[in-house]
Amino acid sequence: MKFLNISQWRWLPGLNPQVGILAVGRFLSEVGSGFTLFYAPIFFANLVNLSATQVGIGLGSASISGVLGRLLGGSFADSRFWGRRRTLLLSAAISAIASLVMALSDNFSTFVVANLLMGLGMGLYWPATEAAVADLTQPEHRQEAFAIVRFADNFGLGVGIILGGMLIGTTGAYRALFVIDAISFVVFFAVIYFAIAETYKPTEHHREKLGNWETALRDRRLVIFVLGNIIFTTYVSQLHSTIPLYFSKFVPVGNSKVGFATITISALFTWHTILATLCLIPISRLLRRFSHPHALTVSALLWAVGFSLIWVTGVAPAGQLTWAILAMGVTAIAIVFYTPSASAFVADIAPESRRGLYLSINSLCWAVGYAVGPPLGGWAMDRSSIAANSFWLGLAFSVVIVVAILQYLNRILNN
Repeated sequence: MKFLNISQWRWLPGLNPQVGILAVGRFLSEVGSGFTLFYAPIFFANLVNLSATQVGIGLGSASISGVLGRLLGGSFADSRFWGRRRTLLLSAAISAIASLVMALSDNFSTFVVANLLMGLGMGLYWPATEAAVADLTQPEHRQEAFAIVRFADNFGLGVGIILGGMLIGTTGAYRALFVIDAISFVVFFAVIYFAIAETYKPTEHHREKLGNWETALRDRRLVIFVLGNIIFTTYVSQLHSTIPLYFSKFVPVGNSKVGFATITISALFTWHTILATLCLIPISRLLRRFSHPHALTVSALLWAVGFSLIWVTGVAPAGQLTWAILAMGVTAIAIVFYTPSASAFVADIAPESRRGLYLSINSLCWAVGYAVGPPLGGWAMDRSSIAANSFWLGLAFSVVIVVAILQYLNRILNN
């Protein structure tokens, strides 16, 4: 596929061109995800008439199958038969089916089934894709490599959100978004099939092991990181589940005191995604000066500020849109400090023969965070406005725990 020959792309100094090809595939896939990610909670709550708690449970159910997917994904990625490439192909196929089921969902049961399938597909995806990126890069370029693929993720997501908002604004055809998402996964499947080579090269003495988790879990550095990372992923899950509901139901806007319109919420998340995309590459280069725990500590503090600003958005007597813009901007920078540093840290401490397994454990943190975050946020949104507003202050204060964990991790690394 000549159009994917990016060996001459000068913005990838020192990086394998396959990283850029994978980034192109991820961009195309995330365009489809952007069509659905921020609109699914609104659609199923307001048009399918599921309660906020049901929406949270449905979204959180993806994490149940996501755990299985990540367990299999880590083991498959490190196996001689599956490797990184075949695992990614399986992930894309399952995710396409999940999107089609979502398009047909008209009740709580099928909504849960669709999310279970999507969780399985995404669970298989993350260990394999991050292991492939780590395989293709040297440690000194790893943060930039992860930042580049995250750049593709965010850019695709931003394009998808903009196009999705335009489609909803002109036609109101929410279900068409899920069909487009399915098509994007089919395109991603084609990119992997035709343009991505297998990056895993087992040694002559490689032994197939679908277990070996005990060895990884004896790594004290990994275990401590996991404790903090679960809280980080719980924070991220609020962006995709609770914040759209909060903005649409609890922020007093105008004379009706109802919430932001869907088009306004779309614009806020577009701003969030664009800012994160623009900052990824510059900040990833800045992060070379920081240890991973220090970079993650900065992210944690930014999350505290962002959640506080969301609280202000809901309680301020005026200027709600301005506060929301600030909140989404701060959380965008928080994610930029978090994602490349977390993945690079795990890849750096992982033995090469167990890289897929280590990154699978890192990915499991996302499954746990997304299992806890959406139901917790949905429960708060089903309570009174006082409970919904206080939820964000609680998240802001919880950052103290994350910072303490990261400081302890930093001491262990320096001993």
